[in-house]
Amino acid sequence: MKEIVTDRLVIRRWKMDDAEDMFLYAKDPDVGPRAGWPYHKTIDETKEILKSFVLDRKPYCFAICLKETLKPIGCIELMEKTDVTENDDELELGYWMGKPYWNKGYMTEASKAVLAYGFNELKANVIWCGYYEGNLQSKRVQEKLGFEFRYKKDLHLSLLDKDVVGYTNKLTKEKWQLQK
Repeated sequence: MKEIVTDRLVIRRWKMDDAEDMFLYAKDPDVGPRAGWPYHKTIDETKEILKSFVLDRKPYCFAICLKETLKPIGCIELMEKTDVTENDDELELGYWMGKPYWNKGYMTEASKAVLAYGFNELKANVIWCGYYEGNLQSKRVQEKLGFEFRYKKDLHLSLLDKDVVGYTNKLTKEKWQLQK
């Protein structure tokens, strides 16, 4: 994928040079647990996650960068064959944002661009997205994007060793095209 440029953002592949910027936000205890993962404790942990998990195994995992600085402030991803996708033409959207950038519309802006990429370039017919109970910002982003509630269920987040309620939402290509 080439970079996706929006009004305020550049969405691009992660690079190892981004480790310090990722760590800056991933070390915040309010960020990772909302997305289902523990906050990062060291820069070395971030480097290992970036190398072995993001760069080596996640082809559609992107850094969300401010256009003015080109530095990552968050992450957005389209995932194939997850526990919520039902068919080969479906993807799951996941994301997180550094706390200083919450409630400024950046995630909605990034998600709109990545949804277009998923539907147009990756030929998805359905994109799923979810959030954990209490994450009202993520719920609101999904509502703005047109996702519709499908189900909720009790989940155990093994990385956090925590039980939560997960909400799963769905956006079809047809609905996305109607609201563009």
